[in-house]
Amino acid sequence: MMKLVQKIAVGYIRGKFRILSAVSPSKTAEQALNLFSTPQRRTKGPLPAVFSTAEKLYFPFEHYHINGFRWNGGAAKRALVIHGFESSMINFDKYIQGFLDKGYEVLAFDAPAHGRSSGKRVNALQYCNFIQQICRQYGPMDAFIAHSLGGLALCMALAEMGTEKKPRMALIAPATETETLVNQFFQFIRLKRPEVREEFEKIIIRVGGQPTAWFSIGRTLDYFDADILWIHDEDDKITPVEDALKIRDSHRPNIRFEITQDLGHNKIYRDTVVRNTVLDFFDTVQETAS
Repeated sequence: MMKLVQKIAVGYIRGKFRILSAVSPSKTAEQALNLFSTPQRRTKGPLPAVFSTAEKLYFPFEHYHINGFRWNGGAAKRALVIHGFESSMINFDKYIQGFLDKGYEVLAFDAPAHGRSSGKRVNALQYCNFIQQICRQYGPMDAFIAHSLGGLALCMALAEMGTEKKPRMALIAPATETETLVNQFFQFIRLKRPEVREEFEKIIIRVGGQPTAWFSIGRTLDYFDADILWIHDEDDKITPVEDALKIRDSHRPNIRFEITQDLGHNKIYRDTVVRNTVLDFFDTVQETAS
């Protein structure tokens, strides 16, 4: 039944955009961007057990009310866990516990329009600014884990604000190129008129100050220094591995790539082997640096 409802909803959206695009490419582009920036589901289930030991945190960001948690405040090392689009901090409870086992202070927040935070829409630039505010408000980070859109936003944030320390980062299926995501989105809703895409690009430049291609992990990597573990799956249909392989082929010495199979975009961060690889990475880097 749910799949039938979803098919009807998708069909309705496609039909609506097809009719509107013939009348007004600019209005179509505005509505397409709104849809592109709107999570279609909100993860807001029960808090996993590890959250019962945490300090609750709240802060205002733009017009949002942000909810988060902190564990082990005041520890010598600090880690920030960053979820992806349509996800939540609660999906990363095992990573949080893993960091706690290593003695880290751990911070985790629901991004705007996600989980227990307020709002209906969020874009990559807002997510970037959100991460910057966390870093300013709660101190410089020694370690980051970021999935999907969170990975792109993290790299954009670090490229803009720099780093007080050389952090360690695990990027899990990051949204490597926004241009790829937009292309996939236009294909999915079957918007084929070039005039709509041109208007969409104009809105991106007006709102974000830069063209779509600028919102790219590849662009950011020359602007900050970090030891990076990058894990991506061959079968990722959301953030295609091809974009990640272009960066792998540039042979940056600070990035270690791990390519998995049969895990897709969301199973990858839930996989036990991947999780252990990520958590072991922080031990390895720390020992190397000491």
